[in-house]
Amino acid sequence: MPNHQSRHVRQVLTVAQGQAPSGQAVDPAIARSWRRCLEQHQLDPALPLTPAVLETARMLERREPLRQVLEIAAGEMHGLHRQLSGAGHAVLLTDARGLILDCVTREAERPAFERAGLWLGADWSESCEGTNGIGTCLIERQVLTIHEDEHFRSCHTRLTCSASPVFDPQGELLAVLDVSSVQRQVSRQRQFHTMALVGMTARMIESRYFLRRFEDDWLLRFHLQPDGLGMLSEGLLAFDGAGRVLALNGAALTLLGQPREALLGRPVDELFDIALDELLGRAVAQPASSWPLYARSGRQLHALLRGRPPRPSVAPVVAPAGRGPALCLGDARLQKDFGRACRVYERDIPLLICGETGSGKEAFAQALHLASSRAGKAFVALNCAAIPETLIESELFGYRGGSFTGARKEGMRGKLQQADGGTLFLDEIGDMPLALQTRLLRVLEDRQVVPIGGEAQAVNVRLISATHRDLRERVAQGSFREDLYYRLDGLRIELPPLRERSDRAELLDHLLGKEADGQPIRLDEDARQALLGHPWPGNVRQLRNVLRTLAALCEDGRVRLDDLPAEIRRAPPPVESGKPAAHGLEHAERDALLAALDGQHWHMSRTAEHLGISRNTLYRKLRKHAIDTGRG
Repeated sequence: MPNHQSRHVRQVLTVAQGQAPSGQAVDPAIARSWRRCLEQHQLDPALPLTPAVLETARMLERREPLRQVLEIAAGEMHGLHRQLSGAGHAVLLTDARGLILDCVTREAERPAFERAGLWLGADWSESCEGTNGIGTCLIERQVLTIHEDEHFRSCHTRLTCSASPVFDPQGELLAVLDVSSVQRQVSRQRQFHTMALVGMTARMIESRYFLRRFEDDWLLRFHLQPDGLGMLSEGLLAFDGAGRVLALNGAALTLLGQPREALLGRPVDELFDIALDELLGRAVAQPASSWPLYARSGRQLHALLRGRPPRPSVAPVVAPAGRGPALCLGDARLQKDFGRACRVYERDIPLLICGETGSGKEAFAQALHLASSRAGKAFVALNCAAIPETLIESELFGYRGGSFTGARKEGMRGKLQQADGGTLFLDEIGDMPLALQTRLLRVLEDRQVVPIGGEAQAVNVRLISATHRDLRERVAQGSFREDLYYRLDGLRIELPPLRERSDRAELLDHLLGKEADGQPIRLDEDARQALLGHPWPGNVRQLRNVLRTLAALCEDGRVRLDDLPAEIRRAPPPVESGKPAAHGLEHAERDALLAALDGQHWHMSRTAEHLGISRNTLYRKLRKHAIDTGRG
């Protein structure tokens, strides 16, 4: 064993035994981590293991739930890499379990980082790689630096890693942002500088995600000083049309001096010395001038309120339909189904939403939740197809601390517990493993959840499920429990694909207005007709992605036909006389798929991302249209 490695192993074992190494002080967080690695994770500091790396398909599945976060983070990560202004750095973003989902570094340096184990899809949780910036940040939940010999495994002692947690608007860990360096002898001053930049960038990602996540809600921004608005220290508070608090960022909790649990769901006029009507009267679409706002504690703040006057509803039951992620109910069939679903939901009858990928199933479920008596409570979503089978159980049911290797010492509340009092949305329920179907059925019958390694706990959850699969067919195949199917199918809602919706024009204008963010943008008539006539195989999700790009690139307030992607400019083939219109739509969808594939050089991952659909959905559509994937 080389001398350096021997010294490092001796130091780890000395600290783990509660002793201080001669002439050195060890950070308490490092000492805690080293002890976890030995006692809980059963790792050997001298053993050089190859990193655990997910295959590309599984890694892409893990990226899917964080798609919006990854979009937001990409620009910030590139900006951070430029700020570091030097070679030898990789900027990484992981999910909340330490799996690397994105990496920004110089192309020439990528092999060096890969030799260090920093691959896309690599698991850098503490239970896999020992003490390191990513994995230890996941547990300590604070900004930290792990410098060279502070790593547990001797094979990582040439790395210096600075990491920061990224939290979602509900205070749950969303991701970890990390900067890793393979340079030797990084000065302590430079470490502090890098750690500060990482922390600031993580807060910027959180703020942008908060603003995007609640772009359809009232957003209150406040600070002690007028010039603090727009800074990272400003408070962000989202509330719904009834004035109930939906989410707050960390700065808002500090400024209000109360914990998140005491504020969520409360009327906003209980927190500030202002009536709700007066507060809403101050809202503008793009606020620029602040005004004084007093907290109930007497503290003077300065505030801005983003929002638009509520639109008149088309029917009493769909008043909240403008909320949620771009749900639009100008379609008479959708409007009727929404009303039926609202009535059934209030009777605590499970709902099953069916429809193609991207057709708006989660948006529909969110709108139902927000239209209900539980609007002030949690809406918790879990995509059963986007989480590896081995992780779904702990995600759904949670676990008690120390119940298995790698478990957090404080345990984890599962989605069922997080949704207590509110709504649990299980997307792609058809992909739930059989063993978990049995456990879910028991929860629905007994109204109790048993975390892994824990005791039964009562839960009060209303359930909405969604799938693009034919569950009856899966029941016949034996891959879905028949009794669970009938338990979930209290009321089935079939969401139409975008190409069949009668409110396409209204939805197009609605989404374009949202993506323009108050900037006037006009569609030339031929561009508008091309957008309306496109079959949209990726449905609303694909349409929104295209409009977001058009709005970002628009310079003179006008979108022309030539500005549209090539596959949308192509006119669909005419429908032959005597054949139904659906036949022409089938041809149009096939042509659109072929055009997208050609545009992406038949690269499946990029084509799926371009269309705004998952790779599984893309392959399903290719089989449907008998498109040979061996081409290109």
